Amino acid sequence: MCLVGLAIDASRRFPFVVAANRDEYFDRPASRLGWWNPGHGGPEILAGRDLKAGGTWMGLTAEGRFALVTNVRNPQDMDPTAPSRGEIVPLWLRGDLSMDRFWMQVGLSGYNGFNLIAADLAEGDCFWGSNRARFPQRLEKGVYGLSNALLDTPWPKVERLKQRLRAAVRESDATEVLADALFAALADRTVVPDEFLPSTGVPLDWERWLSPAFIRTPDARYGTRTSTVLITERVGRRLVTHVIERSFSNARGPGVALLRRSTLKAWPPRGRARSAASTPSPQVSGRASGHTTGQQALEAG
Repeated sequence: MCLVGLAIDASRRFPFVVAANRDEYFDRPASRLGWWNPGHGGPEILAGRDLKAGGTWMGLTAEGRFALVTNVRNPQDMDPTAPSRGEIVPLWLRGDLSMDRFWMQVGLSGYNGFNLIAADLAEGDCFWGSNRARFPQRLEKGVYGLSNALLDTPWPKVERLKQRLRAAVRESDATEVLADALFAALADRTVVPDEFLPSTGVPLDWERWLSPAFIRTPDARYGTRTSTVLITERVGRRLVTHVIERSFSNARGPGVALLRRSTLKAWPPRGRARSAASTPSPQVSGRASGHTTGQQALEAG
């Protein structure tokens, strides 16, 4: 992912909400949202999949784990031989490591700069970590924003998404209303004036192209590939989670958004001691609805 808004207990009705864009080159093959087995002995995960390196940018398991990863943009700090950052999410979702043991393994594994949001929601834990910061940080109640710098770095698009997420969670009276508001925020193509652009080491043209929430470079080779909204809602005494993904072509205009949706009942589960009856029932559907330095800095692998 390259832009993320996260709300934790910002609303009693919607206790866990994620709105995220994945930006990537359009010629990098990927599959859409669905359940798949990462092949390392862990549980199936609900995620899109990078078909080049085999990992993913965001996913969850029926057992209550969730994770997403973004790159830290710094072309001077890139090792082309480093392992793919997309393998970090499945490693957390495998579920056999606590955060301290997981971080000892991942933080020293030679990845290029990354941010990770990792949660074990069955245990009520959520963390942010970066191998360009010192230690993982437990995330308490609040609204957070993340792009290609450290958590809550006040880039204009991060601040705008946080504001719109905070307002949408507070004001929405239904899941569909909240989802529509979040997708509208993720579709914002407002280009930031030069005086407010961050300086991340890429050319000025790239800084401009990367400044909106929804990105499409002039040559249509790079941009927002997917927008994903995750909404956990309290329904009576249980939790129901909706994961909705819109995926986009590299059309220069609005293009066609392909929609996939998964609904998980009783997710996240309550603690470890749960019966088989409390395991979520996934339902996935899909339909159609209407210079080199920059490239090196944006590689997702």
